[in-house]
Amino acid sequence: MTTSKAQETKKASCWTKVLFILTLLSALFVGLDQIKHQWYIFDPVVLQQIAQANIEKYAGKNDTKGMMENIALDLEAKYPGHINLKEEWVFNNAGGAMGSMWILHGSITEYVIIFGTPVGTEGHTGRFFADDYFIILEGEQWAYSAGQVSREVYKPGEMHLLARGNCQQYKIPEHAWALEYARGWIPTMLPFGFADTFFSTIDFPTLVKTVKIYTRLIVGELLHGKI
Repeated sequence: MTTSKAQETKKASCWTKVLFILTLLSALFVGLDQIKHQWYIFDPVVLQQIAQANIEKYAGKNDTKGMMENIALDLEAKYPGHINLKEEWVFNNAGGAMGSMWILHGSITEYVIIFGTPVGTEGHTGRFFADDYFIILEGEQWAYSAGQVSREVYKPGEMHLLARGNCQQYKIPEHAWALEYARGWIPTMLPFGFADTFFSTIDFPTLVKTVKIYTRLIVGELLHGKI
């Protein structure tokens, strides 16, 4: 009986420690969540203005790649030292949808990418601790929330805001490219972004390349004092 009681006491002590740690981490998360805005450097309005200026500049030129490259240069001019100008395209499979992306910026609280597909796709947006701004450069994006009986349609120059905690089904009919910006706790988005690799595509080379790029960019931003 004595041994049994000692084991029960030890088990209770372990659970108390776990509960204390979880409470401490929760408090830390809530505290940091209240001040995370101080680490934001990108402005979605400015990003949309840059996108719209380039859409107008390249209208009728049939030069999607040129527009993307110029957007990257414009972003570097506006946010010097925070843009990855090296084109490192990787596939992204998430929520059943597939596209490719160029990670222009990656940090703990923000990312900026060019994302899209020339063949169309559809899936679940995911539900995140982050706001996501999807600025159409070319093509269209369709979306709707549960209960909606008509779709939302976003065209070049328009911005689709998926607010923190919300989710939708979305579709890119035929093709589309977008400048996408997310602000919030970016690492919490990674399980959704990587799940299809483990349970569907088994495309580990792409996963490894994506992690390498994102890790390199995060470290670079941290070295510059950007969280």
